[in-house]
Amino acid sequence: METTPPAPSAWYRGALAPLGEPVFRKLWLASLGSNFGTLIQTVGAAWLMTTLAHSADMVAFVQAATALPIMLLSVPAGAVADIWDRRHVMLLAQAVMAVAALLLTVLAYRGVLTPWSLLGFTFLLGCGSALYGPAWQSSVGEQVPSALLPAAIALNALGFNIARTVGPALGGAIVAGAGAQVAFLINTLSYVGLIAVLAAWRRPRPAATLPPESIGAAIGAGLRYARLSPGLRTVLLRSAVFGLFASSLWATVPLIARDQLGGGPLTYGLLLGAFGAGAVLAALASTALRRHHGHDRVATLSSAVFGLATIAMAFSTWLWLSVPAMVLAGGAWVLSFSTFNVVTQMSSPRWVVGRTLAFYQTGVFGGIAVGSWLFGMCAEYIGLRVGLVTGGLALLAAVLLGRRWPVHATGLADVGQLENAVADHAHLAVDPDAGPIVVSVEYRVDVARLVEFVDAAHELGRTRRRDGARRWSLMQDLSDPSRFVERYQAVTWLDHLRQWQRATVADEGVRARVLAFHQGPEPPRVRYLLARAPDDLQAEGGQRWVAPARERRHPATPAGTFAQGATRPPPKH
Repeated sequence: METTPPAPSAWYRGALAPLGEPVFRKLWLASLGSNFGTLIQTVGAAWLMTTLAHSADMVAFVQAATALPIMLLSVPAGAVADIWDRRHVMLLAQAVMAVAALLLTVLAYRGVLTPWSLLGFTFLLGCGSALYGPAWQSSVGEQVPSALLPAAIALNALGFNIARTVGPALGGAIVAGAGAQVAFLINTLSYVGLIAVLAAWRRPRPAATLPPESIGAAIGAGLRYARLSPGLRTVLLRSAVFGLFASSLWATVPLIARDQLGGGPLTYGLLLGAFGAGAVLAALASTALRRHHGHDRVATLSSAVFGLATIAMAFSTWLWLSVPAMVLAGGAWVLSFSTFNVVTQMSSPRWVVGRTLAFYQTGVFGGIAVGSWLFGMCAEYIGLRVGLVTGGLALLAAVLLGRRWPVHATGLADVGQLENAVADHAHLAVDPDAGPIVVSVEYRVDVARLVEFVDAAHELGRTRRRDGARRWSLMQDLSDPSRFVERYQAVTWLDHLRQWQRATVADEGVRARVLAFHQGPEPPRVRYLLARAPDDLQAEGGQRWVAPARERRHPATPAGTFAQGATRPPPKH
């Protein structure tokens, strides 16, 4: 895939620049049609629930049933997206949703749907969305050059919100005029175009240098990466908090339309359309806003605006006051979530981006699912207005999170994979399943700079542990204070190679800062220690032995590219 930024032009500088990429354009248009069907179905399901069950909590459960599977399944879906072909994953997810929508349509036409069966099919559609989301979002970087990635993410949000602008109002008209079953049928048909485009896409497949991980190992690696990445932890926290309290408005819009405004499905559709209109305007302006004001300020102000709009909706009994409040809420919603999405993708290497997006989705939709249930119960037993005011005030208070945990995006170049990281190890002929492997690196440091060195070394240790190293430690020789030994281990040699495959350009900068402290005529000494037992030698018939200790020296300059069979320098540590 081409990753070199295109020549500057007005087209590429614009918000619509990614539409110049044929693959992205086809998928975007097909997704737009599918989004229309999804939102029409959402209106049909939500309004049908108001007729099947008259309690406020059951109406709010429709949104919870959509968000809950995304919270539960996004993490394994993210692992699947990173280790399987993303196009195949997306096709499978679309097929699941198409079948579920078809069954829902048939039952609706036969008039046998119950509140719980409606929730069940809504949950199944959510399962398809959970599987589809990480694969779709992580594939955006394969559809456009890296320079256009932020604009492409914003355009995907724009596509959904264009549908949200018209789809809900259209859905309300369809439900009012023809019934919810027609809305379900339209959603079923909307999957056809996207399935066709995905089937025709010839996705570029990166060359695999190592065998894929198992699902469990991939999930563990992704969790470790997110846990040891401060920037990603901040995004997960703030997106979950926003989703939790923003659901006070999002999950109760049907109740606002029915109880506060005294309207029907057309009123509900109009409110959602106003929400979508605000989202479209914000999506068009999002790239410029983030460029001029920064990611953190955009996310923080969006939380405040959504909180104020929610409080306004709590007290509004007039439709034409509620509509502008929903426009503001829609704009704040898309600015918040598109900003969190951009930061997540720009801060994640390609090997783990599906999983980090899955964690992001889990936090967002987990917050929405829990919040939908809480504020639905609040509307049922305490009052709709109380729930809306509580959610709005909480969002205003959440602005303080920006002071403690600001959001910052890493440059895409910094998370690019380090070239030849695995190839540099190829001269060590070790069985991939052999292990555990212990690596030690010996440094000589000026005693006057020990504090600086220890700080830099611990940052290096964080990156090593984030990428898979275990039991990392930094030890000082008590008899020679200038001598330090860094040690860490991997379960197998293959795990050690995976750790190096995950190295990024930014990681190389951290390593270079540590090496700058080393003194002496020779580079730091590196040893590879392989655990061996007597049975190992017996199994090999005494004929083959991989040395239990391999000593190497750091190269004075970074290793280049080496032809097959040529002498290779030692690995870089």
